[in-house]
Amino acid sequence: MAKSDTSHHDERIAKMKFGSVFPHYVTKVEKKGRTKDELHEVIEWLTGYDKKAIDKIIKDEINFKDFFENAKLNPNANLIKGVICGYRIEEITNPITRQCRYMDKLVEELARGRKMEKILRTA
Repeated sequence: MAKSDTSHHDERIAKMKFGSVFPHYVTKVEKKGRTKDELHEVIEWLTGYDKKAIDKIIKDEINFKDFFENAKLNPNANLIKGVICGYRIEEITNPITRQCRYMDKLVEELARGRKMEKILRTA
């Protein structure tokens, strides 16, 4: 059963620095035999940020709120569904939290060996 959203949880996620989480994404995918380049491809698909932009976001210590508010979210992002971290993505009402969970779900799918075209929700 999925948990319900809480405002303190949403606020904590919004304030978290993207650069503090990114190394964990890298470790997770590389441990499962995927590459940092594939991770960059997934993040770029979701947000529009290329490797250079991601490096700058990390250097500038941008939080997730600003990260997603300035992103060009992929129009197919709403096709990302399921449960991640105990939350059903489709039921998350806070936009920043939902977008963070989109990213978490894509990283998880990458680490689990899902085919890139499925991860990127292509026809």
